Amino acid sequence: MLKILDIRNFTLIGHLTMQFYPGFSVITGETGAGKSIIIGAIGLLLGNRADVRQVKRGCDKCVIEATFDLSVYHSDVLKDFFMDNDLDYDPQECLLRREINASGKSRAFVNDTPVTLATMRELGEQLIDVHSQHQNLLLSKEDFQLNVVDIMARDKVQVADYKASYDEYRAAIRQLDELREQISRNRDNEDFLRFQQKELSEAQLLPDEQEELEQKAETMSHAEDIKRVLHETDACLSGDEGGVVSQTRQVASQLHGIEDVFPEARSLAERLDNCFIEMKDISQDVAARMDDVEFDPALMDEVTSRLDTIYSLQQKYHVSNNSQLLEKLADIDALLSNIDNGDEELHALEERVEALREVCLKKADVLTSLRRKAAALVEDDISKLLVPLGIPKVRFKVDISAGELSATGIDKVVFLFSANSSTEMSPVSQVASGGEIARVMLSLKAMISKAIGLPTIIFDEIDTGVSGRVAEQMAHIMRDMGDAHRQVICITHLPQIAAAGTNHYKVAKAETAEGTVSTMTHLTHEQRVAEIAQMLSGSDVSQAAIDNARSLLEA
Repeated sequence: MLKILDIRNFTLIGHLTMQFYPGFSVITGETGAGKSIIIGAIGLLLGNRADVRQVKRGCDKCVIEATFDLSVYHSDVLKDFFMDNDLDYDPQECLLRREINASGKSRAFVNDTPVTLATMRELGEQLIDVHSQHQNLLLSKEDFQLNVVDIMARDKVQVADYKASYDEYRAAIRQLDELREQISRNRDNEDFLRFQQKELSEAQLLPDEQEELEQKAETMSHAEDIKRVLHETDACLSGDEGGVVSQTRQVASQLHGIEDVFPEARSLAERLDNCFIEMKDISQDVAARMDDVEFDPALMDEVTSRLDTIYSLQQKYHVSNNSQLLEKLADIDALLSNIDNGDEELHALEERVEALREVCLKKADVLTSLRRKAAALVEDDISKLLVPLGIPKVRFKVDISAGELSATGIDKVVFLFSANSSTEMSPVSQVASGGEIARVMLSLKAMISKAIGLPTIIFDEIDTGVSGRVAEQMAHIMRDMGDAHRQVICITHLPQIAAAGTNHYKVAKAETAEGTVSTMTHLTHEQRVAEIAQMLSGSDVSQAAIDNARSLLEA
């Protein structure tokens, strides 16, 4: 419930702090006085888009702040919201703040914690319902009418259960469509794919083959230089004229011969023994390599031809090695397998889609049953509310017909309306006058508020197109809503409604040295008499108007 609204530097308002109370309150003022500014400020707290032009001229920023009492909620939904968003929760005082800089930057806060605009919007929608004239257009939208029925059906759990199944069903349909498209594309390219599969398979590629062939080709290209170096190395190590290997063995033997008289020679001799063994092994390897290195023209042609084949395939398939070619072959094999086994996979997925559709239809039938029961309640409640609002012959029907499966079920909901008994019922948005639509919307809001217990409802000129006795009845409905542990605030031009308020606020515009400013005042009883008298008679307030105003207030 809204407790305090504080507005700073917002359009024509320099600074305004206003306290609000439970029950039914009214806001009055001449056209253009700034009532819409109050609604605009509250709209910013509900996450509406900010406009830099809303910052009062000459100011750096505007700040809209509202304090709410959350203790009127009898549910843990709000508490869970605060926990889920890591926000401090105080049921006695919840602070929403919106700041707009002259540069255009906007910031939102909940209990002094910065939040996203989406988070503020989600919270604001649970705290305040602002009904403005443009909301009457909702009566032409089927989703609004369906939502009204769902609220009265209290089918939130069933709707969520159905939505989960429907999302799974739609996902399966998308998967089926993608498979069909993929199979179609693959079949269009089947001949080409089979040619590529044959070409790559016949190449009999090996992952490391390219590197081995390139090394072999490099070795054969330099065979003479390699043989020369190996020959010289062999001659040095094991040549007939004192090779390093035989000299090392000879020196080691001499050191062993003096180790009795010179003990240090033993370790030196052993080290040379090890060197002899290693060099002898190297010498044998060099000799073996000399036999292996030969320039074989036929083998060179074979290696070159194989590499040409590999390079050609890599260039053709835009890859850089054999591993990538083999991956390409695996992909082609998978595509062809999809073609070969596509019908089976397609059939299995079609069966799954149909099974999910049946699940959705069963859950949609549950929703339909709940909605039809709720529709009867809606028809009865709205008719009872509209009769005293000056439509004694009203006929109101919630028409529920079957449509296609959608995110909300299978039902199409249309509110049918007739203001008299001689005309057929038609969609309310097509046949109801502006005043009748306003009365229907008020009745719907009154009914919905009882079902969901929304603490604060703001009506912005809900009284459009009505007057006299009907206005009094509208005031009674709003006052009854306010008396049922709710807060109802109505912006009105009608004295009958203004007089019914428990609290009365007046918005006025004045010219000051700083320019035009809007103010808002909580009226005393005598100020209310004067304001309502002016609403009755205009600028020239007569004694009769004053007496009439007192009579309205007493009534």
